[in-house]
Amino acid sequence: MDSGAIRRRIALGMAALTASGALALAASGNAHADPYCSGRKVRDLTFSTGVVHVYKANGYVCAVTFPKHASTVKRSMSVSVQARGNRPVVDSGQYSHHAGPVTVHAGHRCVRIKGSVEGGSVSSGWILC
Repeated sequence: MDSGAIRRRIALGMAALTASGALALAASGNAHADPYCSGRKVRDLTFSTGVVHVYKANGYVCAVTFPKHASTVKRSMSVSVQARGNRPVVDSGQYSHHAGPVTVHAGHRCVRIKGSVEGGSVSSGWILC
């Protein structure tokens, strides 16, 4: 390989590193909004006992369920994300702060988000199509 080809490959590698660094800096600004999911917030699904925050980035959809009122007492919570044509990915149990995050690769497919805290729940239907 001649020195010109080596210089071009090094320049291409440096450009890729610079671009990935810029993307990391841009993404870190969104990470402070919600430390559980990356990307931009696309929906808040509110219900009587809580809220599900939904984020999307690069074909991935992430969701987290939070109770309406903060407490140190553990209670039944769940969150699920299902890309159309796939099975839902679920996190459920007894939590004091939140359920999730749950992330799935949806690509350009619709997703269904569900969340619950104690007796209240929400189901989005097919969204983000």
